[in-house]
Order: sequence, then C-alpha cells, then structure tokens
Amino acid sequence: MTAADSGDAAEAVEEQTDEQPDEATGAVAAEAAPPKRDLAQLWVCGFLAVLGVLVIVDASRLGGFSASNDPIGPKPVPIILGILLFAVAAFYALNVLRGGHGEDEGANANERFDLKTVGLLCAVFIANALLIDWLGWVISGSLLFWGAAVVLGSRRYFLTLAAAVVLGLATFYGFAIGLGLGLPAGVLQGIL
Repeated sequence: MTAADSGDAAEAVEEQTDEQPDEATGAVAAEAAPPKRDLAQLWVCGFLAVLGVLVIVDASRLGGFSASNDPIGPKPVPIILGILLFAVAAFYALNVLRGGHGEDEGANANERFDLKTVGLLCAVFIANALLIDWLGWVISGSLLFWGAAVVLGSRRYFLTLAAAVVLGLATFYGFAIGLGLGLPAGVLQGIL
C-alpha cells in the first residue's frame, strides 16, 4: 500500500464519518444551511405596528382632563402600550428578517392541532357567560377556572377545585375592594 493509497483511504473514512446518521434523529448530518426566512410572519409584524399606531393616535385624542386623585389623566397608559406594541413589531420584524421563527420544541412538537381541547375550552367559557348572572362570579368563575384546568390536563380534581374557589373569591374581592367594581354575586347575594 502506497502513501497515496493510504491518503485516499483516510479521505474516504472522513467522508463516511461526515455522512453518519445522527443517533437522535436518524437523519444524515448535513452542512449548516442558512435559516429560511418565513416572510409571512411580517404580516403579523405589520398588524402589530398598525395596532400600535392606532392606539397612540386614539390616545392622543383623549381630553386633557384630570382629577385630584389622578393628576396625569388617562393618556399615558394607552400611549405607553402603543409604543410597546410598535416596539414589539419592530423587534419581531428584525427577528424574522434574520431568519428566526417559532418552533415547538416541547414534547408535543409533532402532534396535530387538538380541536377537542379547544372545543371544550370554548364550552367552558360559554357556560361561564351563560351562568354568571344566575350563579354569580364566585361560583361561575370557580367553575370556569376548574373546568379550564381539567380540560388542559389537571387530574387532581379536588385540589384544582379548591384552587379555583380561592381564585374565584380572590378575583371577586379584588375587583370589589381593589377596583371598586362589583362582580355579580348571583345566588350568593347577601352572603358575600
């Protein structure tokens, strides 16, 4: 065997090792290709930018009124939100143009859209909307939180129900005490 033959053999071994299948995926390792740009996501960026501009324009039309307990008035919060929407649109567009895209890297990466779960969540929200006036927020909200948790996979039914009741009561009193807004009490009128 000559030196040229041994050099050819070494190159052949290197080529074979470069084309070895990846143990995790079973795919042949290829050279790193530049990431594809998903330019369709620029529509989302444009929508966010337009929404941010609309929020800023609408907020600038608000009157310049203020109260003793609110000296700055209602303008700053929507203007800040509009600026943040515009900034998110700009950073998202920059990410898309650089080749970034969202990927599901979790355990459900190759699963299809779960229409059953979405349908059950919609049913839970519709039931809450229909029952809130009659049962009141604490009961219907607790059923909403509990139903959503069960639909999304919780199997600890009693612990989830206890957490849902605590969350329903907390939001009821949070709105009543913190914001001064009354949520419907329903059948618990006079008790809460």
